[in-house]
Amino acid sequence: MEQRPAVHSHVFLGAGHEKSERKTWAVIWLCGAMMAAEIIGGTLFGSVALVADGMHMSTHAAALLIAALAYSYARRHATDGRFAFGTGKLGDLAGFTSAIVLAMVALLIGYEAISRLLEPVPIDFTQAIPIAVVGLAVNVASAWLLSGGDHHGHSHGHGHGHGHDGHGGQDEVRRIDTGRGVVLLEVFEDGVPPRFRLRWEGRRPDGATITVETLRPDGGQQVFTFSDCGAYLESVDEIPEPHEFTALLRIAQGGHIDEGEVAFVEHGHGDANGTIHRDNNMRSALIHVIADAAVSVLVIIGLLLGRQFGWLWLDPVVGIVGAVVIGSWAYGLIRDSGAILLDMTPDHSLAARMRKAVETDGDQLADLHLWRLGPGHLGAIVSVVTAKGRTQQFYRGQLAGFRSLSHLTVEVHQQ
Repeated sequence: MEQRPAVHSHVFLGAGHEKSERKTWAVIWLCGAMMAAEIIGGTLFGSVALVADGMHMSTHAAALLIAALAYSYARRHATDGRFAFGTGKLGDLAGFTSAIVLAMVALLIGYEAISRLLEPVPIDFTQAIPIAVVGLAVNVASAWLLSGGDHHGHSHGHGHGHGHDGHGGQDEVRRIDTGRGVVLLEVFEDGVPPRFRLRWEGRRPDGATITVETLRPDGGQQVFTFSDCGAYLESVDEIPEPHEFTALLRIAQGGHIDEGEVAFVEHGHGDANGTIHRDNNMRSALIHVIADAAVSVLVIIGLLLGRQFGWLWLDPVVGIVGAVVIGSWAYGLIRDSGAILLDMTPDHSLAARMRKAVETDGDQLADLHLWRLGPGHLGAIVSVVTAKGRTQQFYRGQLAGFRSLSHLTVEVHQQ
């Protein structure tokens, strides 16, 4: 009977998605209240500067609204079948859009600053300084709410239905078909020193002598023997760091030896530059408030010095500096979110380690496509050419240690 493929989830939202959504809405309410207070107060008391800052706060709240709506839409439609790979990228789309808005704001600030530098205008320091201080306070409070002191976005779980074999240390499990049974070999280090653990899919052979020999890139070799722990076998010796080696499993029984070879790679708990786990939607919201706070600080300094020494030119110069800083942050966000939207390879070092994990015993990785599905989730299509009669399941076992692979397609071509 033909085996049907396992049904799995396509929910690739980042860790703490709903929490980030709630925090973003809270900041919008804060900015909205501040905006209303400034516009109403400015109108009642005849302060043009206060009304102008309130209007500026409205653009700030609108940019954050993009992030909040993206979180809400992605969550509500996470299981919508119309999205082939889920809604995890919606945050990157929102981040890209916010970055465009931020770049336009930088251009407007720069234009206004240059205009005032060429044609200075009088500044009401009495009104301007308190407004800048209040604006800074609101932005600091917004940044604190968004970050919450715990926003790191590095989840090591998946929240999808693929699942890996193993128990406890499942990120380091390898599946070995010995010809007379399938063995699960793992590096187990869940709160204990790292050791090998062996389990069988089926009945364990009686009276077998089992060893694992590690072959490291520098030529180092070590043979591990095992003790019986009931449900599994565990190596007597600890595994020294780093956990990057080829493991040769030998099962000797009745004059017959079965062997299997798998690779372990030191893939770590995340990517080196943070692009896999980064939430660009939250990043864009934070950049908006941090950029506004940075400009507020510069403006306060410029206004204080301008009032003290009569330097009217300092205010537009500060505006130009602020525009350059905001423009730089906008460019970085456009570059990073745009790369994800265009399905660029998110981590070339990760791709190289995947290649190494597959090409362990003469197999050839003919094609590899690696892209980001959402914060902390990667999709991959792997095409392997082999002469050893191996199945897709074997290569899934080889790649099981890469915890960010949330959607893996394996093609096997026999030579």
